[in-house]
Amino acid sequence: MDTALDQALTSRRPGLRRTLVAYIALTKPRVIELLLITTVPVMFLAQRGVPDLWLVLATLVGGSLAAGSANAFNMYLDRDIDRVMNRTRKRPLVTGELSDQQALVFAWLIGVVSIAWLLLTTNPLAAGLALAAILFYVFVYTLVLKRRTEQNIVWGGIAGCFPVLIGWSAVTGSLDWAPVILFVVIFLWTPPHYWPLSMKYRADYASVGVPMLSVVREQAVVSIQVVLYAWATVAMSFMLIPVAPMGAIYAATALVVGAWFVIESHRLYSRAAAGRETTPMRVFHVSNTYLTLLFVSIAIDPLLPF
Repeated sequence: MDTALDQALTSRRPGLRRTLVAYIALTKPRVIELLLITTVPVMFLAQRGVPDLWLVLATLVGGSLAAGSANAFNMYLDRDIDRVMNRTRKRPLVTGELSDQQALVFAWLIGVVSIAWLLLTTNPLAAGLALAAILFYVFVYTLVLKRRTEQNIVWGGIAGCFPVLIGWSAVTGSLDWAPVILFVVIFLWTPPHYWPLSMKYRADYASVGVPMLSVVREQAVVSIQVVLYAWATVAMSFMLIPVAPMGAIYAATALVVGAWFVIESHRLYSRAAAGRETTPMRVFHVSNTYLTLLFVSIAIDPLLPF
């Protein structure tokens, strides 16, 4: 009898594990990872040193749940096009690992928990900003902009800018110009980060009628936009130096990685303008590294005396 019970439990474990992995996939963990990279350094900057580690953990938990909720709602609302696009064919609502109802309940559940958690562990401002981020991503980007305008990712990217405001407000209970500048940095960074990805998956977006810029414009037009936004991103990053104020570590990092980002953007444009084969994912990966290193320097800079 014990052997039969053990076999039954063993046979269920793979199913339970797959379900758990499916729920995690519903939150888009890679997107959350990028959001968290921008949250923690801003908390160090707001504290001008090492913030309370419990507060950091609480903010990360609440922020992760809020972002996961927004992403889960996004997958639920986009399930029709996800079933067509090759890029999204392994998402849990496409594979059938989760039902539509399970996804919707999960999105609501972790969304409510995230706001309640942030209210209890941080402050009303941080919780309110997290709620605003969820609402903006779900209603403004997913339901209104994504399928209607080629500028969808420009304005939809605003939702991804909220973590810097949440991190700062969790520490200080207020907002200031420093997090606003970083909000704008991420806002400007989002198009040259995402447009190269959309260039690679242009056929996917075209197949479902999503008017990404790469679908409705030629590669040369898209890539020059990438160049312009990359320059704007780097220029805005330097605005933090007199406002925060920032020291040599941040200034040097912003200069070096900013130059790298801009150079790679220009290379993409040069190849596209010449009608040569482009490698847009190179710019996509460089943009990830750029933002990561920039925000790591934001965390380190306040800890140093120069």
